[in-house]
Amino acid sequence: MNYLSLSPLDSRYAEKIEPLTHYFSEFALMRYRVLVEVEYLIALSTEPKISELPKFSADSQKKLRALYEKFDTNSIQQIKAIEKTTNHDVKAVEYFLAEKMKKIGLGKFVNFIHFALTSEDVNNLAYALMLRDGINEAIFPSLKNLQKEIFSRAKKWATTPLLARTHGQSATPTTFGKEFAVFASRLNRQFDQLKKQEFLGKLNGASGTFAAANIAYPQIDWLKFSSQFIKKIKLTPNSVTTQIEPHDFIAEICDMFCRINTILIDFDRDIWLYVSRNLLKQKTKNGEIGSSTMPHKINPIDFENSEGNLGLANALLKHFAEKLPISRLQRDLSDSTVLRNLGVAFGYSLLGYVSAIKGLDKIEINKEATSAELNEHFEVLSEAIQTILRKVNFPNPYETLKKLTRGKKITQEDVKKFILGLPLSKTEKEKLLNLTPEKYIGLAEKIAILVD
Repeated sequence: MNYLSLSPLDSRYAEKIEPLTHYFSEFALMRYRVLVEVEYLIALSTEPKISELPKFSADSQKKLRALYEKFDTNSIQQIKAIEKTTNHDVKAVEYFLAEKMKKIGLGKFVNFIHFALTSEDVNNLAYALMLRDGINEAIFPSLKNLQKEIFSRAKKWATTPLLARTHGQSATPTTFGKEFAVFASRLNRQFDQLKKQEFLGKLNGASGTFAAANIAYPQIDWLKFSSQFIKKIKLTPNSVTTQIEPHDFIAEICDMFCRINTILIDFDRDIWLYVSRNLLKQKTKNGEIGSSTMPHKINPIDFENSEGNLGLANALLKHFAEKLPISRLQRDLSDSTVLRNLGVAFGYSLLGYVSAIKGLDKIEINKEATSAELNEHFEVLSEAIQTILRKVNFPNPYETLKKLTRGKKITQEDVKKFILGLPLSKTEKEKLLNLTPEKYIGLAEKIAILVD
């Protein structure tokens, strides 16, 4: 652990977000750049109209692909050493590959590395691959795990009644399960959209016109070649661009994760409030301390940490979504330093997901407290009573119940006495007399298990 790091992601939280380093680190970025350059070179070699570059043998292709498949710390150190001279990271990758090609007997073809490309052809594809793989392999599994943990409690607590609070005031009861299901369902909808997300890439030269490629080999259909290459590395081609791929798809991803994180902040805050109302208890763990001065405390720190980290992530994600689609004329460099921080936003996002999962493992329902709270609020049955009165065409039903209950402490006996005095059939009276806040949960149980 690096205790001198400026970011807690690289020190205090390094272990928790370690999976992201394989996709969003400087090491990963360089590896993806090498991948793009190597696969592009191999693709060029398969183009029969480029007579100066014969198709590489299977053995040569294997050796070339090993440069990114076996990319290691020594590889990046070599690139960074070259970059000290070039002061250009993509050019450093090109020179690194040239040296490697000479060692595997392909030195006479080094001029076809980065042929007719601009650095943004390599960078945009590298970042698209980074986002695709990082989200699919490191972010989404944790996020899906959190959604499953939420839904498992929705099913488990589907029938456990809970006093609802609208505007902070007592309201028609629900169940813990149904309220957890709301968040599981909201996340599912975002997951469906995330699965449809395209990861775009461009490969069309310095101003997006294929000018260099076309002047060298006008007989090649470069639009087709570019599109086929981008599809081969499992990205979606974007052929109409300036020097840069305009990053609209990255903005879409950032907006989507911002929504996901906002849903989870809402969840964290609700759980925090249930804990503060003593409706959810937190399991104790030997040795843990809740307060440096108040020994009795068990603070909901996991949900607080989740909320805080998701808020940090969203601050960055919002900036990315607003800034990255904007580039002056055909290209400016202001996106470069911003893109390097994509991993920071996803690092704080992952921390939020991990913290929420940890918090969920500690909570359990305080059934005594939930029951006591419900039984202290018989006024919530006023909705049920006035609805039955509407059904039988009782005059001014809402106003009658308003007069009885608004701003007052109503007991079970008060409700019983009122019901007995109503001109209702025996069946309707018995229905209302048997009703308690704990039983007045509608279809909450069925709703709680609707989530796929």
